[in-house]
Amino acid sequence: MENYIRTKEQGHSSYKVVYSAWFQGVHKESLAQENNLRLDRKRLVDLLHAGIEPKNVPMSETQGEKGIDVYMAVETLQVGLDDKIDMAVLVTGDGDFVPLTRALMKNGVRVLVAYFEYDGPQNKSFCNERLINAANHSIDINSLENDREFKAAFKTIFRQASDNKKQLDKPSK
Repeated sequence: MENYIRTKEQGHSSYKVVYSAWFQGVHKESLAQENNLRLDRKRLVDLLHAGIEPKNVPMSETQGEKGIDVYMAVETLQVGLDDKIDMAVLVTGDGDFVPLTRALMKNGVRVLVAYFEYDGPQNKSFCNERLINAANHSIDINSLENDREFKAAFKTIFRQASDNKKQLDKPSK
């Protein structure tokens, strides 16, 4: 993202990530399947190794992920208002973050919305048009896979689905 931002923000060549967090709802351990627990643990280790702070919120048994958007918005706005960042990168396509985007920009923080757009056999992902229009910049991360300038970096960052299957097939210790 640092390299992508350098291409968009001319004259600001020294952008560095100063804080990153991953927000996710988690099931009670007693309700989760063993393979999901293993994947969650692998994700946690990957996040910690990448310097990303995990922010897990217990999920309701009946309502699923509730309150994660609000938690992410409050945390992001707090970091933005502390005057420690010039730009916030929101990795989401959710239109509920339009007010956060506008509040950050009102306080002098530029916003890049990074999202994954795809249409697969079992699921679909897209970015809300209002969120794209509200932000200073937006990028479909999947488009970087075929961008000559970012192709090599893209391949080193993202694991193939087959890699996750190999992890699930390994016996647990």
